[in-house]
Amino acid sequence: MADRLHRAARGVVGAAAGVLLLLPLAACSSDNVDCSGTTCTVTLEGDGAKASILGNELAFVGTENGEATVSVGDASVSCSEGESVTAGPLSITCTSITETSLELTAKAG
Repeated sequence: MADRLHRAARGVVGAAAGVLLLLPLAACSSDNVDCSGTTCTVTLEGDGAKASILGNELAFVGTENGEATVSVGDASVSCSEGESVTAGPLSITCTSITETSLELTAKAG
């Protein structure tokens, strides 16, 4: 009986470990997103471009005077190249801005 319980417990632990390994993969649901743990790099090209990362929907609003605007859920934030801002549960760093695209790094927490 104890042997059966031990094997069952190992199976549960193994299944839980498998789920934890898949969580970072589930954090990214867009082709334009690359995640590692709770940090994602996102490229948004063209007004209205969208990405889903870390449970949040991002959309590129546009650029003006060297600043990019991105919406995160119901919030909208702007940043210049190299600047970090907070948008809801995310810390966003705008790494590259052009007239038609934005590359950013987003971290949960």
